Amino acid sequence: MASIHRVQRSPFWYCAFYNPDGTRAFRSTGTSVKRTALGICLEFEKASRLAREGRLTEARARDVLSDIFAIANQDKLPSGTVKEYLASWLSKKRLEIADRSYSDYDKAVREFQGHLGVKVEKTMDALTARDVVSFRGILSERVRGVTVNKYLKILRGAWTSALKDGLVRENIFVRVGMVKDSKRERRAFTLPELQTIIAACDQEWRGMVLFGLYTGQRLSDIAGLTWRQVDLDRKELRLTTEKTQRNMTIPLAGPLVKHLITLPSADDPDAAVFPGAHHTVKVNQSTLSRQFTDILSSVGLTEKKTHEKKGQGRDMRRTSGGLSFHCLRHTATSLLKNQGVSDVVAREIIGHDSEAVSRVYTHIDPDTLRQAIDKLPDLVSK
Repeated sequence: MASIHRVQRSPFWYCAFYNPDGTRAFRSTGTSVKRTALGICLEFEKASRLAREGRLTEARARDVLSDIFAIANQDKLPSGTVKEYLASWLSKKRLEIADRSYSDYDKAVREFQGHLGVKVEKTMDALTARDVVSFRGILSERVRGVTVNKYLKILRGAWTSALKDGLVRENIFVRVGMVKDSKRERRAFTLPELQTIIAACDQEWRGMVLFGLYTGQRLSDIAGLTWRQVDLDRKELRLTTEKTQRNMTIPLAGPLVKHLITLPSADDPDAAVFPGAHHTVKVNQSTLSRQFTDILSSVGLTEKKTHEKKGQGRDMRRTSGGLSFHCLRHTATSLLKNQGVSDVVAREIIGHDSEAVSRVYTHIDPDTLRQAIDKLPDLVSK
């Protein structure tokens, strides 16, 4: 029978019980409260007995630890798997940070969990710095360094919290450095490039490319569209953007309406416009991004990803010349402004919050610049 005892010069009660091999153990309960110490001591004995009987499975060991934590802290032990703990951590953050910031936190968690795959069901301390390095490398293939670093810092905060909760022995994100920002500038697609890309797409990707071109919205928002958001009678698209939580109503261009009419109709208004992409984006958005990069590669607009060159490993950024699905957002902005659409109207359609941001996405073609120059008065011939 387990028993508790006082030890000289220690404020804590100690527990005396038998180890699975029959030897006597004497361990601190970590508490000076007698009733709490007795409860913890009995759990020590329970774990030892289960081990002696060959019944101390990982699940039972977690149950014992959870019971000890509850006795000592009068609270439940935070969930130990990556998936469960990050869900719990996010729910707390929702109450502490602004909605726009929470969107970044939620996306960082979903990106990391999507990268981990089945490892999300493992305990927090089962992950290593190697998992973080792999995530950093894959993410760096499709987003700028500033975004990579933002996600790493967010997840570092989650592991700091797990460290305080006693679920991990170290913060693995602290061991992984930030990445430098490559300052990779995206550009707009040319019309011949767009025609080539569309010709290489299957039906679903063709539709998403057309949405990107004619609405200027992000890949995740397009992939998540349902038929409820598409009003073919009014020729409008209604959505709330994932990144900025901005409510938008965008007129649908004629070519986009023509394409939508060719798609299979759905009786359920909540059915996805692009079922395959809708499922994929919930699991891991990076998979969709890689699929589009493969399309670009198939038509010669990017270099196909390999690791055969000397000095290149799996953490190397794919050479894409700055081209990605996000370039359709640049293309839409530039086409609107090249057609004389005002900056205010273009910003409303694309969803840019400021003139400064809109300028980054604007790429005026040479003919438009020439036409503008030719309108200047001739002061030489007079």
